[in-house]
Amino acid sequence: MEDLNKKKFSLTSFFLQWEWMLVILFILVNIVNINLSPYYFTFGGLRDATMTFLDKAFIVFPMVLIMILRDIDISVASIVALASVLMGYLYSLGVPMELAVVICLATGALCGFINGLLIVKFKELSAVIVTLSTMIIYRGIAYIILEDQSVGSFPEWFGFFGWGYFYGIPFILIAFVILAVVFSLLLHQTTFGRRIYAIGNNPTATRFSGVQVDKMKLIVFTLAGLMSAVTALFLTSRMGSTRPNVATGYELDVIAMVVLGGISTAGGKGRMLGAVIAVFLIGFLRYGLGLINMPAQVLMIIIGLLLVIAVMVPNLKPKAKAKTKASKSPSHQAAG
Repeated sequence: MEDLNKKKFSLTSFFLQWEWMLVILFILVNIVNINLSPYYFTFGGLRDATMTFLDKAFIVFPMVLIMILRDIDISVASIVALASVLMGYLYSLGVPMELAVVICLATGALCGFINGLLIVKFKELSAVIVTLSTMIIYRGIAYIILEDQSVGSFPEWFGFFGWGYFYGIPFILIAFVILAVVFSLLLHQTTFGRRIYAIGNNPTATRFSGVQVDKMKLIVFTLAGLMSAVTALFLTSRMGSTRPNVATGYELDVIAMVVLGGISTAGGKGRMLGAVIAVFLIGFLRYGLGLINMPAQVLMIIIGLLLVIAVMVPNLKPKAKAKTKASKSPSHQAAG
């Protein structure tokens, strides 16, 4: 009998996970979109819509790791701009596109490494302050390189990143799914991932247990820079050109996806699956409302309300449990 109660409790806990709430929200969003526009629910439309919002989603993977560590990186959009601009500028100078792509990825990784290095060397500074500073610096360098100009006319093969198909499936979607699996395994099935959770829950105790906390943070922030450069590749390919103001606001979109995905802003909690579902939830929400020319301000309000719900619901559970325990306590029963 006791085993059955435990099994029932586990099953209940399973279906009360935030990811299930996201699945329900995702279904509701699609139902609403289907009723709002007759052009929404088509295979080709939904398939091609992923090309318009998945570029920024690559940054979601490392941002999940960063926020579980109790940190944040608001310089990612500026890294996208700098990596993209440098790649385009070098190509315009005659550098082979293949080499320019490699330099783009290296630039992103270097920027992320600098962020991580500053954070671990100057522990009195929060990650918000450090990445706010580098956000301004990286975007500023991009403007110094190109000023207010744009560069383009990239090779035809480069357009495959943003608009290519592989057996009828967008290449960007395939790349996203592969990296989602890789980062999920990294976070949930490796010692590296377990240490990230440990640091997020108690960085001091984790440090005394022998974990190299600074090294872990350096790796994670470098990954954030590298994935920002991957975003730069797909974004530049999709646009066919680049300029210093590309990816403006991407950092807010990425953070919104991560928070909506159930990643705790206090660190130590959350799963990659929730963030992945949130990517498609917000992406298809934007796509559906865009079909009926819904004002951007309304969309911002809707996403804001979803974020409020995402932050409030986890905090309501402990309060509900506390009330339940209080009602069952002997003193409460005696008073009754």
